[in-house]
Amino acid sequence: MPPRRRFRTAALLAAALAASVLVGATASATPLRATVENGTTPTACAEEDNVSLVLRGEGIRRLRIEALQPSYLDSIGNDVTAPDFSGCNFDGGEHPTDPAHRFEPRTVVLLDNAQWRIVGMTLASFWRPQRVPVRVGTVSDRGFHLLQVFRKENGKALEALVLYPSDGYWRIKPLPEARFGDGVYGSSFLLGPVEQVGRPVVDIASIRIVPKPLSIHLRFTRGGSAVANVEEISRERTALDVRFSAPTRETRPFAVLRSMYVTPDNADVSEVRWQAAPDAPPVATPLPEVKTLEGTQFRFGRSVPSKHNTSAPDIFFGGFDSANPREAKAR
Repeated sequence: MPPRRRFRTAALLAAALAASVLVGATASATPLRATVENGTTPTACAEEDNVSLVLRGEGIRRLRIEALQPSYLDSIGNDVTAPDFSGCNFDGGEHPTDPAHRFEPRTVVLLDNAQWRIVGMTLASFWRPQRVPVRVGTVSDRGFHLLQVFRKENGKALEALVLYPSDGYWRIKPLPEARFGDGVYGSSFLLGPVEQVGRPVVDIASIRIVPKPLSIHLRFTRGGSAVANVEEISRERTALDVRFSAPTRETRPFAVLRSMYVTPDNADVSEVRWQAAPDAPPVATPLPEVKTLEGTQFRFGRSVPSKHNTSAPDIFFGGFDSANPREAKAR
């Protein structure tokens, strides 16, 4: 082939390849949609998780979860964090409908360095008997009901994330405003293959925490795994980049947000702000009006200050995408 023709052919092939890569990148960058189903039941108890917002989707391997300060934070002067059992049939002890498995209480510092402090706690009583193996760096243990992750700031350890290994519940929050002390959690969520065992749970076979950069590797009892990379812990947000080892299926929830709603001004979640598509206008729907929503992002929170857990964060789910499953493989 003459040199000029070879050059022209090579140029055409390169252009075609570049175009195909661009098309592929555009296609892969198209965000996936998830469905939210509202399984909330009425309650008068501000200490009961009566809100269940179930997330499903097809082909999702990656998503982002954030805890964000409520939009009204600057307008409140009094952060009400005390428990309120006035409408409950229990008083802060064991829930009357839960099993009670007994354990020897203990607290173990699993990591303590300049940036992080990670603590494992075994409670005297818990509603499930599971004893999940946990490894943090080179330290291994098992039987914790609570893992606490503290971010160090000016030498002070501030809690920003907790995970309950025995039932798979997470709670995250931004670093609190100085005037609010340690701040307060509100909603919790489940991540992974959700099952109903009296309430929604995720059965975790093992947990491995890598300190630098901080990431939490989960292996699930029913198969599969996930990695939650801690992307940010700041005054504005705590953000997790989550990657599943296998794509999600519409037939099984991949996450559930659990929360409390009594009235709009007594709730950890009173509305859902969501977008049907990236270029669609955001919509705010009061929680009682939510049945099923389909969209590319959801923010579960409040626009009216609550008289309970006033500074508790909103919880955001978005960035649903199909990432390379090898990126999510837990080592």
